[in-house]
Amino acid sequence: MKHSWLATVGAMALLGAVSSAWAGIGPAAKLDFSVKTGKIDKWKHCSSWSIRSYPHGLVNDTEAIKSLNLTAFRTHDAPLVNSGQMVVDTHCIFPLMHLDAKDPLNYVFRPTDHWLKLNLDAGMKCFYRLGSSIEHTGDWGHNTLNPTNHAQYAEVLAGIVRHYTQGWANGQTWDIQYWELINEPDVPACWRGTRAELIHLYVTCLRRLKSEFPKIKVGGPAFGWLNEDYMRDVLKACKKEGLRPDFMSWHFYGDKPQDLIAQPARVKTICEQEGFSGLELIVNEWHYLPPSGWNGLQGSSSPDCVVAATTGPTGVKGIDSAAFTVAVNTGFQDTPLTQSYYYGSGFSGAWGYVDQFRRYEKVYYAMKLNGDLVTQYADKAKCDKTWDSVYPFAALSADGKKALAIITDYRGTQQILPVEVKGLGKVARVSALVLDNDHDMLPAEVSFRDGVLTLVKNDRRSAVFAVTFELE
Repeated sequence: MKHSWLATVGAMALLGAVSSAWAGIGPAAKLDFSVKTGKIDKWKHCSSWSIRSYPHGLVNDTEAIKSLNLTAFRTHDAPLVNSGQMVVDTHCIFPLMHLDAKDPLNYVFRPTDHWLKLNLDAGMKCFYRLGSSIEHTGDWGHNTLNPTNHAQYAEVLAGIVRHYTQGWANGQTWDIQYWELINEPDVPACWRGTRAELIHLYVTCLRRLKSEFPKIKVGGPAFGWLNEDYMRDVLKACKKEGLRPDFMSWHFYGDKPQDLIAQPARVKTICEQEGFSGLELIVNEWHYLPPSGWNGLQGSSSPDCVVAATTGPTGVKGIDSAAFTVAVNTGFQDTPLTQSYYYGSGFSGAWGYVDQFRRYEKVYYAMKLNGDLVTQYADKAKCDKTWDSVYPFAALSADGKKALAIITDYRGTQQILPVEVKGLGKVARVSALVLDNDHDMLPAEVSFRDGVLTLVKNDRRSAVFAVTFELE
């Protein structure tokens, strides 16, 4: 299927306008495949999307998740999307905190054993968040309260790590390397204690886990945004206690790709300034927000606001969301970020990848494209971003037989995207797929002549092109 719009106005007539368009505003991007700029990092393609244990018997989403080629999954919010299952969260595994943390009989491991195995068997690594999922209960809270006994809580966490990495309590010896302490302590629905209480709990648990399990990586605490002041307080407390976390993690929700792409460099600087050079940097929740922000996604004044926030080109399910996702995914490849975890945790709904009829949403195709990139291509090639709206990325396969150009136009209004391309040698075939408001990674018209790749958008909205060059 080709662009319906091109079919009506004529692709060749529009392509013929390229020379004059370029003369006025220059190329949308410049790519040079002769200059390799580094390896493609598969750890920048992870998510909270995971296979569900319930309703696994009714709706099996195993193949859908496997098709994304995710490197790892994060366990946060797992109980919220595995209906009725006591999985992952500390209070689900150890419901009565006053009991003996060294007695295996006081733990409920089996549901989490089963859920983790479903996902590990799919070929993904596990990033395990210790603590609680978000608790949207308004002014009342139970699972996100400050534990009354921090030493006891740390012992419980040690029991969980021991079960899944050392085989304790009829457990497993899985290679679960990353263990995160708490989630979003700067968001009331995730932490109802004070900052001082959180920091004390954090250092207590960090010390306890590293003392028994020196080879695992422990860190966090997954700030709700780049909360620089709070981040520095946690690092200062660790330094004072003679402790070193293995990673710093934080989250981002917004609609400006460049803001998120710039954050890893800033967090790296913060860590270095506080005496922690070399910490791993992990964004383990990030997602596009529509123009209305959270209104319409979490509470709203009207049904119309919900419709606007979730549907249409600018909604959380629309082409702007998908283009934002691709722009960030490719942009992360050129940052000091260690790992990236896209959020949704759901199957459907605002944070899912299918609609109510179980058809793939546009964000699924955006993540699928990134999965293809990190599994089928090995090297990055030089890219220069020349239009503000355009986010380019260039890659080469390990055998040198294929090259890929991903051209994301996020909220750009130009319909013709001329891209300067160098360093390919002899090209046998060029093909393109487009993700836009009307197409979900379907064949698109493309022209490649005299070093100029010309792409034509279906409309004046966001669009993503994946252009494959087969080389001789």
